[in-house]
Order: sequence, then structure tokens, then C-alpha cells
Amino acid sequence: MKSKRQIQKESTRQKIMDTAYRIYAREGFSASTAKIAREAGVSHGTVFAHFQSLNELLECMIGEFQISIAAEFHEMEESSKSISDFLDAHLKILIDHEDFYLRLITERSLLPEEVQYVYADNQAAAAHHFNRMMTREMKNGAVKEIPVHMLFNTWLGLIHYYLCNKEFFSPDEPVLARYSGELKHTFLSLITK
Repeated sequence: MKSKRQIQKESTRQKIMDTAYRIYAREGFSASTAKIAREAGVSHGTVFAHFQSLNELLECMIGEFQISIAAEFHEMEESSKSISDFLDAHLKILIDHEDFYLRLITERSLLPEEVQYVYADNQAAAAHHFNRMMTREMKNGAVKEIPVHMLFNTWLGLIHYYLCNKEFFSPDEPVLARYSGELKHTFLSLITK
């Protein structure tokens, strides 16, 4: 059984990560740890009492984000009855985290190398589940014989293009919510028999 102090410590750590997530989604990864501390309602030193460095905070936060997405991907792969359902579920996950995901894909190269590895590892896990779904659908005759890695790259390419050009497509509202149906329909028309 955890002590009251352990529970409080874990709660504070999670509060810092949740606050960092919101700030980075809104302002980008250049936001200061002092700002995170202020919005979390803790001292600046408390941030570093829970995370030895900014890199550790970023690794933990992005790792937690990517692990939750990978878990949802696994569940989608297991429960999806069709490619269309799978793509809808993937779009829903990204729509729910659009601002943070956009920051992650556009500012990834600015992040420390170790943090980029966390992102890459978890992106590979998502690709694995996507590729298993597509391989299954190829065997069922629903999807054209296309290298599965190209299917995932094409799907992400469509999504990332719209996200990275949000100001042209949907400056005042979430771009994926606005174009999700069109993105899915276009991708399906390219890959299905």
C-alpha cells in the first residue's frame, strides 16, 4: 500500500507532466520549465525534484503520450472490423490530441536526440499495428498488394501534410476534424480493390 506521501509525490509528478503537455501543445517545446511550474502551481525547483532534467521531463511526457496512442492502436487493431473503422479510430485519437501531435511532428527535430528516439520507437509501434491490420486485409483481398510500410507512410503523409499546412486548410478550427472524412475516403480509394 502506498503512503500518503508517495501518492502526493506521484500526483505532483503527473500534474507537472499534464501541465507541460498543455503548454507544449499551445506554445511549442521552447516554453520554459518556469512557466510549467507556475501553471502547475509548484515551485520551479519542484519540477527538477521530480525530473532530473528537461530531457527527462520531455522523455517521460512524450513517452506517456506515445504509449497511450500505441495502446489505443493495439486495441483498434484487435477490435476493428474493417479498414474504415481502423482509420476512423486512428483519426479520432489524433483529433483528440491534434495540437500536441502537430507540435510533436513539426518541432521534433528541435528536441534532444534521446527524446526523438522515444518518439521514433513509439511511432514504430503504431506502424506495427497498422501494418498488421493492412497485411490481414491484403490476405482477405480487400487491399491492393502494396508494401505495407508504404501504406503507413502514405496515410501519415496525408495526415501530416494537412496538419503542417493547417493555416491554409483550416486556420480557425481543427484541421483533422474538418477533413477526416475526405482524408479517409481518399486513402481508401487509393489502396482498396
